[in-house]
Amino acid sequence: RPPTPPPTTSKYIRSRSSSNNGGTDWKELDISLVGSHSLWAHHLWNASRALADFLDENPGICRGRNVLELGAGGGLPGLVAALNGARKVVLTDYPDDPLLENLRSNVETNIPSAVKPNISVLGYVWGRRVETLISASDATSDGDSTFDIIIMSDLIFNHSQHDALLKTCDLAFRFSNASPIKPLQHSNQPTTLDPKLPLSSNLSDLSQPIHDRKISTPNVLVFYSHHRPHLASRDLAFFDLARERGWICKEIVTRRFPPMFPEDPGDEEVRSTVHGWCLTR
Repeated sequence: RPPTPPPTTSKYIRSRSSSNNGGTDWKELDISLVGSHSLWAHHLWNASRALADFLDENPGICRGRNVLELGAGGGLPGLVAALNGARKVVLTDYPDDPLLENLRSNVETNIPSAVKPNISVLGYVWGRRVETLISASDATSDGDSTFDIIIMSDLIFNHSQHDALLKTCDLAFRFSNASPIKPLQHSNQPTTLDPKLPLSSNLSDLSQPIHDRKISTPNVLVFYSHHRPHLASRDLAFFDLARERGWICKEIVTRRFPPMFPEDPGDEEVRSTVHGWCLTR
């Protein structure tokens, strides 16, 4: 058996120069990644960078709120949320010691002492009971939900886990004053990209700059790329299932990156594009 590759470090450089009130001033983060892992945690995915950028460019989304990151890997988006003034960030990944120790190391390396108490690292299997997550959120009984925001980057390519991911979202949000939720009028229509059109036609004006969007909470931010273009419809089935569960799904971001795996088959423009969606109720 060949030896496990050594851990690597990826640098994330902040695109804006300073923090707004309520956040911590910082310039870059060193994200340690495990050397190799069957759950793909040894990559800093483009979707993770795009989600971190989105949270940093719109700091009001997380400020003063409880944030849960699922499948955190190196934890980049959650760390950015904490540095921008989130009340509490709970970073989770599969309960595997190397994954969790690496996450804790990234907190230790990148987060100032004053902010560290606002971050917890926990092992969690999607779809399971969420009591430990809720306890870690330090939620108070006067709020409408234990978590305000759930973030996930490059998880929906796990097609068999769509139901488990959405089950966790349902369990982690506790609604006290919510009205009954109705699905979108056309929720029975599958979410698809038209293969006859260039990618830019499918994306409309989503590439326009975003500045501190007003996004209601609770919400789920889902960022991903179609790493296997021939399975894009199966990726997008996540949002069809979410609509069936009463979520309102809207694409809010699209960004082009260098492809993660240039030699992979399939349309490179599709593989190198990150899509960001917001799920609300």
